[in-house]
Parts: sequence; C-alpha cells; structure tokens
Amino acid sequence: MATNDGVRVSVLGLGAMGSALAEALVKAGHGTTVWNRSAGRTDALVAQGAVKAETAGDAVRSSELVIICLLDHSSVHEVLDPVASELAGRSLVNLTTTTPEQSRELAAWAADAGVAYLDGGIMAVPAMIGQPGSSILYSGSADVVERYRTLLEEWGASTYFGEDAGLASLYDLALLAGMYVMFAGFMHGAAMVSAAGVPAARFAAMAAPWLTAMTGAFEGFAAVIDGGDYTVDGQQSLAFSDLSYILTASSEQGVSTEAVAMVQTLIRRQIDAGHAKEGFARIIESIKHPG
Repeated sequence: MATNDGVRVSVLGLGAMGSALAEALVKAGHGTTVWNRSAGRTDALVAQGAVKAETAGDAVRSSELVIICLLDHSSVHEVLDPVASELAGRSLVNLTTTTPEQSRELAAWAADAGVAYLDGGIMAVPAMIGQPGSSILYSGSADVVERYRTLLEEWGASTYFGEDAGLASLYDLALLAGMYVMFAGFMHGAAMVSAAGVPAARFAAMAAPWLTAMTGAFEGFAAVIDGGDYTVDGQQSLAFSDLSYILTASSEQGVSTEAVAMVQTLIRRQIDAGHAKEGFARIIESIKHPG
C-alpha cells in the first residue's frame, strides 16, 4: 500500500482549482512546489508552506510527481513542451479539462517523452477539494495510480477507468452534459414562473426535491437502454411524453422554448419513425444516431 511519505510534488497552474489542489497537498504535509505564470498567485500557498518555483522547469525538476491544471489542452503544451526533456522519468497527472482525444494525444506525447501519464477529470468545485463529496476520475498509467494513491486521495475519492487515457475525460464530460441540461431545465422552469411574478427561490424550493426524486428513474432507463427493448412494460410512452403543452405554455409566458424544444425534437424524431407507443428512453436513439 502506497503511503507517499517523502514524495515531493509540484503543481503547475494556480487558478481556483489548481490552488485548491495545491493547498490540500500542503495541508496534508506533502512537500509541495508551486508555479504559475502570474507569480502573485503563489503567495498564499507559500505562506502556508509551499515552495515557489520561478519557472515551470524549476517546478518540474524539484519533484518526482508533477500535477498540471491549466485552462485548456493548448496551454498544457505551451507550458510542458519546452520542459519535455526535464519531465523524462517523472510522473505527470494532468487535471486540465480536455476532450478524450486530447487526453489520448497528451498520453502519446508523454510516452514519447518517457513520462508516466495519468489523466484526470475533477468532479468537484474548488471549495469541495479534500472534502466529502469530492471525486476525481482517472485513466492512463495504472502504475501512477498505485504509486501515488494515498496522495491522490487527499483531493477526494478516486475512480480509475483503465489504461485508455481518454476514458476519464469521457466520463467527466458525459456527467457534466447531464448536469448542464438539468440546470437548463431548471432555468427554463424558473423563467416560466417568473413571468407570473414567482421568485426563483420559491421555484427552487419546489424543484430541488422534485428533480432529486426523478433521478431515481435513471436505473430504470439504463436497464431499458442496455436491454435494447423499448417496448417492455412500465414505461411512459413517447406519445404521452409529447411536450407540446409545455412549449405552448412557455410561449404564452413569453419565454424562450429552446431548452424544451431540444427534447421535443428528440421525441418527435422517434414518433415520426413509428415508435410512438415505445418508451421515453428511446430518445437515446435520436442522440446516438443524429442522422
């Protein structure tokens, strides 16, 4: 079992998330070097016990484990390409949000440079890091996961998806897709009742328990989807799921119908293809096969 005693770690990128990651390591007693392009962001961490690196190269050279958390895929290359030779023989954990293919490209780049690469997707906001409920998804080098498991879990619960470096990103973005569409649905509902003078806070008090209860349907949908039979008993039909009344009411309230119209389009595509009596879960076929 890895304990990570004596491991030095460097964190490159000290935005809100990078700073939270570095702070958790410092508080846990890990020797932590920090670097950021805007030097002033290192001050608070140095005051807590971190060591400031003047350059990205200095940060890489100071530690066997390098964490990078930047804006995007291109910024990772901008920072790491010039120090690729310095990274050779070290372990790199990339916690920058990237697409699955970008994660795989970085893994290939790291392999060419002789770097053990682990990709991560953070399922938390900065304030949650190191707290209950924080979760980080990983894929890539199994050796890095095992060697630094104790250190990685300072940030939150770790889930490892295997050697394919793109899988953590895929899960991360898929989960965020569900979250943002749900948020858009809440905003649409809040806009509808706002037209009648209802405060968003009052609507939220009703929406939160309702939406929480409705997430219980996920397992049932999943069983139907995995079974591939949208005719099994107990499903709400696509015909019954038609959202015309919601669209009409939204228009009557003078609000945009875009968020709900997107779902209606998915439903209507399956109805028009002759599946009106089949279950609502069938809209996944409209998503998987957009043509």
